[in-house]
Amino acid sequence: MTDDRIGQVIDWARKVHALAANGLAFSADPFDRERYRELQDLARALLAGELDIPTERAGALWAGETGYVTPKVDVRGAIFEDNRVLLVRERADGRWSLPGGWADVNDAPSTAVVREIREEAGCAARAVKLAALIDRRRHPHPPSVHHIYKLMFICVRTGGMPTAGAETDAVDFFPVHALPELSTGRILASQIERLHAHHLHPELPSDFD
Repeated sequence: MTDDRIGQVIDWARKVHALAANGLAFSADPFDRERYRELQDLARALLAGELDIPTERAGALWAGETGYVTPKVDVRGAIFEDNRVLLVRERADGRWSLPGGWADVNDAPSTAVVREIREEAGCAARAVKLAALIDRRRHPHPPSVHHIYKLMFICVRTGGMPTAGAETDAVDFFPVHALPELSTGRILASQIERLHAHHLHPELPSDFD
């Protein structure tokens, strides 16, 4: 089955799950709540069948999403020096990405990306521009069970030498047009090239969607 087909089924399962969770968040009627729970079971079954995993494991992927379901927020920081971009190698898959990760509760977006750069690349930085706010599913990333908004910042290094962290095992600068194998669930080469354009031309308006 193609990634497009897998992604479509995951989209359906994710939408059913969100509708059911939102219904449970607002409905007090016991019969409606039972129907919403049945929809949640259906969403888990769809996801489990598509990913070939146990239903319990499929349900665990959404276990933390209670109340009104909204997209998750991922932040990424692009630091360019001498037409090279700072990348970190992810321990999770051995591939390279811009430093970043989930935004934490009570963090401003710029605070979150600066923290991720410090934790994953070992250096201090400052966010200078929100270059892009994109819907991950509208770009050619591999399918994800979560609906994710990606906030991509242009940042400048303000101190420290790049050093690997707990979730990374290497950090280095690479030419923008000679990138290593990327962790495409996190970042795409075309996105790095677009961020480089924002670095070279700060007057560009922020991209969205």
